[in-house]
Amino acid sequence: QVQLVESGGGLVQPGGSLRLSCAASRSIFSIYAMSWYRQAPGKQRELVAVITTGRSTNYADSVKGRFTISRDNAKNTVYLQMNSLKPEDTGVYYCNAHRGYDYYWGQGTQVTVSS
Repeated sequence: QVQLVESGGGLVQPGGSLRLSCAASRSIFSIYAMSWYRQAPGKQRELVAVITTGRSTNYADSVKGRFTISRDNAKNTVYLQMNSLKPEDTGVYYCNAHRGYDYYWGQGTQVTVSS
């Protein structure tokens, strides 16, 4: 079974930082694009960042300059470094693996930015 295991979420004050991790199955990591989505309370799930197998990246306008997505092929892990966090960054963050019509989701990890 393909498995995506997320970690790193938690409570942080505005202006703080967190790094999310998503450990993926070796069978899919090398050939799937990896991404992070988030869903804020009362809102639809939105794409935050994408990284391809070639390490090309793309970001939502709201997080450009603050978030960085990266992947470590040796560890089969994708990361999301989040700096200068704002209350509007609060939500459940989901790891996603995608290739064509095949896709997989992690269980989600809660990120709360609050004083």
